[in-house]
Amino acid sequence: MKMSPFTLSMAVLIVAIATPNFISAAEVAHPNIVLIFTDDMGWGDLPNFTPQSKIRTPNIEQLVTEGTKFNDFYVAQAVCTASRAALMTGCYANRVGLEGALNHTSTTGIAPEEELLPELLEKAGYATGMFGKWHLGLPPFFAPSKNGFQEWLGIPYSNDNTKYHPVLADSMPPLPLYDGDSVIETDPDQRLFTKRLTNRAVQFIENHKDEPFFLYVPHIMPHVPIFASDRFQGKSARGLYGDVIEEIDWSVGEIVKTIDRLNLSENTLVIFTNDNGPFLSYGTHAGQSGALRGGKLTTFEGGVRVPMVARWPGQIPAGHTCSTPIISIDFLPTFCHLAKAPLPRNTIDGINIADVLEGKTNTVEGRDGLVFYAGSELQAVRDGQWKIHFPHKYLVVNGETRTDGKPAGFGRLAPQSISNSGIEGIASRHGYVVRELPLSLYDLGTDIGESKNIASDHPEIVKKLTDIAARYRKTLGDSLQNAKGTQNRPVGRNDRT
Repeated sequence: MKMSPFTLSMAVLIVAIATPNFISAAEVAHPNIVLIFTDDMGWGDLPNFTPQSKIRTPNIEQLVTEGTKFNDFYVAQAVCTASRAALMTGCYANRVGLEGALNHTSTTGIAPEEELLPELLEKAGYATGMFGKWHLGLPPFFAPSKNGFQEWLGIPYSNDNTKYHPVLADSMPPLPLYDGDSVIETDPDQRLFTKRLTNRAVQFIENHKDEPFFLYVPHIMPHVPIFASDRFQGKSARGLYGDVIEEIDWSVGEIVKTIDRLNLSENTLVIFTNDNGPFLSYGTHAGQSGALRGGKLTTFEGGVRVPMVARWPGQIPAGHTCSTPIISIDFLPTFCHLAKAPLPRNTIDGINIADVLEGKTNTVEGRDGLVFYAGSELQAVRDGQWKIHFPHKYLVVNGETRTDGKPAGFGRLAPQSISNSGIEGIASRHGYVVRELPLSLYDLGTDIGESKNIASDHPEIVKKLTDIAARYRKTLGDSLQNAKGTQNRPVGRNDRT
């Protein structure tokens, strides 16, 4: 039967309405990218990852409902600078010389030769804004403005390098708050950090709604010392720490609501995640690891596995859970792929995981395991369900924790200089003691808490993971084995221009 033009057009319209509007991410021209990155949050803090949590996070839960929850997402190192260096370069932090954490006395930072994620996106025509903690070197030598961020409001290092340091307060300088390349305040009111960063993030979206943008919000909280604004203080069932997380959840809501209000949702990838596990020695002022072992500064799951949620309507499956192991170094090549931006000229370690984000596959092609460094020590490798730890020293909390924001053992600690970044120095300042771990193999499929060492039962798996480690030692080094890497690049120094 021959259709009239009107009948044919109506049929086409009905089909268009009935067909879900799913197109490939590759077909979306220059999607906006929003990366929300908290500081020292724990696996046990979010109800979507640990149902026993008493913290209310309705906006993050909405992201989970509208997007995908990633249960096996990792950061490259369980400490602030190294984690951020990996995120911004797509490299294991050791490759770019920034393992560990910088502070107000540091003379190194990200090398000018490194091409950071915002620089690459800027080349593709993106507006770039960052509102929060930088931690890749002190301005002006290593400022965000020299590394691709057109706008920045935030602090150069962690908020404990201040008069509020739980142990070393007397030796700390005033904390500078930057707006671009200018210090606009010293020792700002930390209760207002989350609100101020959020307001600037919302303004950034509104200002750049008509062009592609990359918005990076590395929250200053809940790294100790913790603060919440008057609106949230005293409102959580989890005390001040819960107040802080609930305010961050509010921040997530404000950012997402702005995206939705401006009709940008279908062209905007939103990711919420964290830099490393919780600072366990700070008791009620720190996060919790839930079922995971360890926390910040360790290569146990509680240190390197962190919550991650991604939303992109029409591209990322809603209400989905992904258990594919992925890692923060994968963001750079993935974002560059989506944005049609160039990759760095230098070698990177991350892999494009766009198909994993979109729910098209459960495997990462070309991945030869995930390796986990602490400083310059290659301590652990994960491949599939298996995770091996090589013999190394690690940190455990020094006795009972406290409720006043001081580390465990406070009053009997003998804190070493902040310049001592070795494990003993860290333990002395933050309420830990040092223990030694033997060669250990865990089946994460049945033992997510890394409690049962089964190395003696699976020599073939031990060999396989040891071989993976050996390949990384050749290129990135390993101080546990006195191995010098052949592909490590020089760190930036402030005597260079």
